Amino acid sequence: MGAVSDDQTLARVTAEPLSVDEAIVFIADPSAGGSCIFVGTVRDTDARGAVVTGLTYESWDEIAVDRLREIAEGLRARWPIRKVALLHRTGDLAVGEASVVVAVSSAHRAEAFEACREGIERLKHDVPIWKKELLATGEGNWVMGA
Repeated sequence: MGAVSDDQTLARVTAEPLSVDEAIVFIADPSAGGSCIFVGTVRDTDARGAVVTGLTYESWDEIAVDRLREIAEGLRARWPIRKVALLHRTGDLAVGEASVVVAVSSAHRAEAFEACREGIERLKHDVPIWKKELLATGEGNWVMGA
């Protein structure tokens, strides 16, 4: 898998379970008055109401990490954020497991909320990571742009 880490950005695509605590610790900054954390988890039904037993994520790791870094740079260019963590899981995940964590710290809450929302939206749109929903029927459906 791949990762980028410096003083202001933690970006990682990994088959290992994600740690929300790691993201919170990373974005901590004495000049930040607000932090926003988004955690995406595997749910037990799909958009049509079918029962989901798990998800499989695949990524183009080298490109995915570059895109995560670009997203972090874009967030920093648009808002005065202090730190950002963008973490995404690959492999087989069970219902309830975290698949993505986006965490942002900023001097003020409004910027933290806005940057976090933009971070997850851009990640879903721009990063080459694909998911396959594993259904209780035994079928598997690849979901594009999810």
